[in-house]
Amino acid sequence: MFKNRIGCLQLALGLVLAGLFAQNASAVDSKPTVWPVPDWHSAAPEEEGMDSAALAKLVASGRTLRLDSLLIARHGRIVLDASYAPYKADELHIINSSTKAVVATLIAMLQKDGVLDSLDHPALDFFHDRKIANVDERKQAITVQHLLNMTSGLDWDEGYNGGPEKSIFELGRSPDWVQYILDQPMAHSPGEAFYYNSGNSHLLSAIVTKLTGRSAEQFAVERLFAPLGITDHAWFKDPQGVSSGGFGLALKPRDMAKIGYLYLRGGRWGEQQLLPPTWIDVVNHATVSMNAKFEPGLRYANQFWALPDRNVFMAVGYHCQVIMVLPDPDIVAVMTARDFCPFRKLANDISAAVKSDGALPAAPQAAADLAAAVRDAATETQSAVGAVPEIAATISGKTYTFPPGPLGVNAITLELTGTDPHVAWDIPRPGPGNNILHLQNPIGLDGTYRKTAQSHPWQPYAYRAMKGSWIDATTFVIDVQFIGQGEERTWRLTFDGDKVVFKTRGRYGKELAVEGEVRN
Repeated sequence: MFKNRIGCLQLALGLVLAGLFAQNASAVDSKPTVWPVPDWHSAAPEEEGMDSAALAKLVASGRTLRLDSLLIARHGRIVLDASYAPYKADELHIINSSTKAVVATLIAMLQKDGVLDSLDHPALDFFHDRKIANVDERKQAITVQHLLNMTSGLDWDEGYNGGPEKSIFELGRSPDWVQYILDQPMAHSPGEAFYYNSGNSHLLSAIVTKLTGRSAEQFAVERLFAPLGITDHAWFKDPQGVSSGGFGLALKPRDMAKIGYLYLRGGRWGEQQLLPPTWIDVVNHATVSMNAKFEPGLRYANQFWALPDRNVFMAVGYHCQVIMVLPDPDIVAVMTARDFCPFRKLANDISAAVKSDGALPAAPQAAADLAAAVRDAATETQSAVGAVPEIAATISGKTYTFPPGPLGVNAITLELTGTDPHVAWDIPRPGPGNNILHLQNPIGLDGTYRKTAQSHPWQPYAYRAMKGSWIDATTFVIDVQFIGQGEERTWRLTFDGDKVVFKTRGRYGKELAVEGEVRN
């Protein structure tokens, strides 16, 4: 354990900020603070000063945004809770890099408890039992705060701003993630430049384990999830059992919103002050420029993203897994999705639905329209189905093999005749070695998805749904939903004799294509 060095000045500042955040505990002074224990309370939007008609339009736009869920809570009550078929809101959903904010929250708790003496503590001190490569004065100067702010200076490529994803792929193949991250050379002096690096976040998770003797997951269950009433989750681990710090946590949308509400209430939950008010203030006033080409106004602090000009901060995961906190209108919003989303526009649209701090008159027609929009989102729409060509019977049951490449599929078999249409395919199993993973999924040929009965092999809460159709005499297209994983793909297979061309798109929309042939 590390001794607490919090001085009197910091303590006094914390007391002042606690008072300020207590003032924000309810935007409507006449109402007591509402706590979502054991679960959220609900209210009609107009009861909380929001416009049902505007929210109905927001729900309808969610299909275009490829949302899986959309939840909005104001003044501690849920006014909108929508899920988009085939995902259902009571299912776990990967939150990708929003995991970072949860791990950072654990660091804040350890700082508050005095277990972590200072955010300026040198990071390498926690790994003195390891032999670390490329150590120099710059690496020795990395602090916990540098890890939190993505300014460690470690050399890293993760695809941020459209760059290569070399480091994150190498991390996944490494037998020891912590060692791989610590061994990276320095590209900058600590604090000199922001660069998005999930390795920083994984080191924070490892530091939680060093300080507590438990995994970040175990510590979170006891100290964070239990007080908030979060009873269901899944969390990926590295080969040494360290909870993945940069990604890999799965939660339900309502539980994601509880984490946002903790931050909206200044780190307080009921009678407990779980987080230092100073920590929340830093997050709410982020200053580190993210140098984001897609949104120049983004700033970063303590593993949270922020739009300071909009007074919005958020936990953000790949493909719009977002916990958004809007302090001024007293709102927490949660999105899960299968594609990127426009943060600023969403924040603006949510804020625009706020018409008053107090209740509005009831709006029966607008309420009915909102209910219809939510029902429509939860109902799968049957897609058109093309005519079945003669080649369907010819290729059915044949296995086509592919050379190694970025597509990541070794073989595929389509069974399109009979009473059990399905697709089977082989992929390399993640991690060291050359093991092959055999997967199979039913496929809907009537314009609706068929879900697999088996769970995802390394994400047991997740599953797949598929439907397929012929778009011409030689091309079969499969729509794939990776439910709970924030991913979808379109597989396009064009057949020509014993050959097939398999096309799809990668994580960032780049087209991938490979030619295969029938296995002899």
